[in-house]
Amino acid sequence: MADDVASTERSRGGMSEQRRRRVRLEISREAARLFWAQGVDGTSGDQIAEAVGLSTRTIWRHFRSKESCAEPIVAQSVEWELATLRSWPPRRSLEEHFATEAKRLVSEIGPSEQADAGLGIKMVRLAETEPALRTAWLMACDQVERELAGVIATRLGLRPDDLQVRLHAAATAAALRVINEYVGAGLLDGTDPRQLGDESFAFIADAVRTATGGAVGDPVHTDEAPAEPDEAAPGSCGPGPSTTR
Repeated sequence: MADDVASTERSRGGMSEQRRRRVRLEISREAARLFWAQGVDGTSGDQIAEAVGLSTRTIWRHFRSKESCAEPIVAQSVEWELATLRSWPPRRSLEEHFATEAKRLVSEIGPSEQADAGLGIKMVRLAETEPALRTAWLMACDQVERELAGVIATRLGLRPDDLQVRLHAAATAAALRVINEYVGAGLLDGTDPRQLGDESFAFIADAVRTATGGAVGDPVHTDEAPAEPDEAAPGSCGPGPSTTR
């Protein structure tokens, strides 16, 4: 099955990156289901392999340990937030942007994405008592922090490695981690989602503003339209904002 496809692609010069990511995600889904159903200690690499329809050797070709199999599904659990922050237009407030993207999410998310989100929430919950899964979760949060540095730097007209930017990014990433853990735990405990936050995700924008002392969240107005990439000055981080952020 999947092994035959993988074997054929290797004979043609190796598995494509897209295929590799898809296989890793398939493995991660089955591993997460098993971890949630019977615990990490009660799950073996052989069981994960059997669930996904691959050989155990193929599992170890993609992952260094059974616990690391959870990493793709955990990383995917923060992908919507990252994609939303990456696409944040300069002239739109964070509240407006999250409201727009929340409507898009509701209209476009499919059953597979919903199931993945549920598995991600479960793995974050398990991470409270499973150190190896905690590592996977903190790795995902670290990626959020790194990408936030770029987003915040662009809006403040600073470099991503500027100390102020890094402090804002670290504080914001920590706030988003706490929100994810809080909301996920509430959902698993059966709390009404409306009690955990509004449907437009304005509470996330509020957390970003609080974490950055109000420095990030407002629209950014520039005097001139942004230069095309090949016209920008070497090493620049984008157009500098006005005093309004």
